[in-house]
Amino acid sequence: MIAFHDYVAADRLCQAAVVRPDAAEPRPAVLIAPTIRGPTDQEIAVAERLAQLGHVAIVIDLYGRDRRGLAPEAARAEMDALLADRALLRRRLLGALDFARTVPGVDASRLAVIGYCFGGLCALDAARAGAADLRGVVSIHGVFPPLPPALAAEIRAKVLVLHGWDDPLAGPDAVRALADEMTAAGVDWQIHLHGGVGHSFTNPQAAAPGMAYHPDADRRSFEALLAFLAELFR
Repeated sequence: MIAFHDYVAADRLCQAAVVRPDAAEPRPAVLIAPTIRGPTDQEIAVAERLAQLGHVAIVIDLYGRDRRGLAPEAARAEMDALLADRALLRRRLLGALDFARTVPGVDASRLAVIGYCFGGLCALDAARAGAADLRGVVSIHGVFPPLPPALAAEIRAKVLVLHGWDDPLAGPDAVRALADEMTAAGVDWQIHLHGGVGHSFTNPQAAAPGMAYHPDADRRSFEALLAFLAELFR
C-alpha cells in the first residue's frame, strides 16, 4: 500500500511515496532517489518490489511537491540547479533521511539510499555527506562528478555502483576517478560493470543510442542490489 507524506527538506516542501511491507516489527528503510524526471511510476514499481521483500521503501522528492511531473526542460533546470549547488543537494538529501527516520515502522538504525541516473549521483552524495546511520548506498547507471573539496566528509556507508561500461554520461575515466576517490577515502566499495551496456539500462522505455534498456543488466543489477541490501541489514 502506497502512502504519500509531506516533509520539509532545505526549506522546500517535498512529498515522499512510502510503501510498507506487511510486517509488525520495525524494518530497514531503502530510500529511492529518482532520475532527472523526478518521481515516476518506475521508482514506485521498484519501491513495491522492495516492500514485498521486507523493506520500507521510500521514493524521495528532490525538487518539491509543486514540481511533480515537470516537462523535460523544466526537470533539467531543477536538476542543473542542484548540480550547481551540491551543498543544497546535500541538504535536500539529509532532509529526506531525517524524514525516513520518522516513518512509522522504520528501523532508523538500518537505512540505505539507492538511485537511478541523477539519483545515482544523489545516492553517492548521501554517502559523501557522512550520515552516521546510513549503512549503504547504491548508484545505478549514475553519474560521478566529485564534490567540491570543501564539502567532503568522512564516508561511513558502504558503496555499490552498478554501471554500464559503455555509458556515454560516465565513461571509463569517470569510473576510475570514482574508484580512486572511494579508495583514497578508505571506503568499502564495489563497482559492477556490465559490458556492452550503456545508460538507462533499467528503463524499459529507453531506446536511444547509448541509453537503451538491457534486460540482462537490469536483472543482474537488481540481484546485486538485493544481495547488497541483505549484507547491509543482516
